[in-house]
Amino acid sequence: MLPLVSSAKSTLVFVHAHPDDEASQTAGAMARAAAEGHRVVLVVATGGEHGEAPSDLAPGENVADRRRRELEASADVLGIHRVLWLGYVDSGMTGWDQNADDRALVQAPLDEAAGRLASILDEEDADLVCGYDWHGGYGHPDHVAVHRVVHRAAELAVRRPRVLEASMNRDLLRRMFAAATAAAVEGGDAHFDPDGPMDDGNPMGTLEAELHWHVDVGAYLGQRRAALECHASQTTDVGMMLSMPPEAFATFFSSEHYLEPGRPPGMVRGWFLDES
Repeated sequence: MLPLVSSAKSTLVFVHAHPDDEASQTAGAMARAAAEGHRVVLVVATGGEHGEAPSDLAPGENVADRRRRELEASADVLGIHRVLWLGYVDSGMTGWDQNADDRALVQAPLDEAAGRLASILDEEDADLVCGYDWHGGYGHPDHVAVHRVVHRAAELAVRRPRVLEASMNRDLLRRMFAAATAAAVEGGDAHFDPDGPMDDGNPMGTLEAELHWHVDVGAYLGQRRAALECHASQTTDVGMMLSMPPEAFATFFSSEHYLEPGRPPGMVRGWFLDES
């Protein structure tokens, strides 16, 4: 039987691989939960050391320092109550030399990394923990590692929390990019194909038929945009999102999609915290 979050106030732990992932992927659910009075904890697995290096780094400042401050500002915007770091180093994309760094998340023994997260789940007495789908949405090694760490940590926790997996609705992405291409939307990428191979060779996200939750977060678009704006150093990925026309931004970010292992098939349009 699935553990369910009751109508009482709950503690939710969201686990992300790098600074800015929280803003682009689960910002709506985090902001909504916080606004409704639930406790929201954000755990970041790595410092995002291999992100873009801004030109205005101060003497002695590195990319991870900047990105840590950007994430803390984003967390404030979203109403997150506590931010914690697992302490690993960004592994880089698939095949990069950085994958072999013994400090990288992908090199961490599973039970070691999961043990760090399980300690947080126990300390917070978490009702729910959220990671990524089995291939991290687009195959980034750190996202795949977070998927494994979250599931193992839930097993190790004294009180096993409910587990969700953030993903992207591949069918929705396909429809959106087809419409954008047909309309020649400014800033669109005519070469993007969600069904094409991503970083690990798999398509992006999850088919709609395999998803469990479609969550309306349209009321929190302003907070999401503000959270993304906090990550100003990441001009390529975050900059692309912020450059989307308002209508496209709203269409793309007004909903979030989640899987819930063990739940019966079928995507529910609703709020996963309404279940009791």
